[in-house]
Amino acid sequence: MRVALALLLLLGGCGDSPWGAVSDRVGELIRPPAAEDPPPAADRALSVTLGRRRAQVALLQELGERRLWRSPGGIVIATEGVRVVATSGLSQVLAATRFEEPDPLARPATLLEGAATAHRLVDLMTSRRDPAGMRFGVQVTCRLSADPTPEPGVLAVEEHCRAGRLGRFTNRFWVEEGGGWLRSEQWIGPGLPMLALEPVGPEPAEGGE
Repeated sequence: MRVALALLLLLGGCGDSPWGAVSDRVGELIRPPAAEDPPPAADRALSVTLGRRRAQVALLQELGERRLWRSPGGIVIATEGVRVVATSGLSQVLAATRFEEPDPLARPATLLEGAATAHRLVDLMTSRRDPAGMRFGVQVTCRLSADPTPEPGVLAVEEHCRAGRLGRFTNRFWVEEGGGWLRSEQWIGPGLPMLALEPVGPEPAEGGE
């Protein structure tokens, strides 16, 4: 599977791509929304933290488990389930992710039976598309393990990875055995802090606790 969100945004995509319609609206994606644009529904947004930078990204497009999110400042994130698979609008861009086998995060409960190894290839580039900053086919090899948390049905997953000469990093995910997720902290490229994501839940009903 290949996700090339950043390249679609920068270069435009063909109509056969699931993001083809999005790539035709590049100007809209990188321009902050108009003042009259309504805020996103609480259950259709993510809270994003990158170092000292915080924002809320709204759901822009959805295709199965694959979702595209955008912040008012022009940050765009593509996710596949809980995993970030592409970014745009940052100094370092995760241009594409290609899995060599099914992602163990798709079935986190199986990790309770034992650790799993996963491999994927990523393409990285700078926001200026400088050829010197482009890295294609970076091999990322990871070992994933899960432990129950005090909250029933919630698992804490750690993913210890090595990305070739770029070094090592550890991703962390708090996921529900049934498939939902509560929070993640993920590597999205060299020189950037870990990206923390958390779904913004629906507002409590009036009169509720």
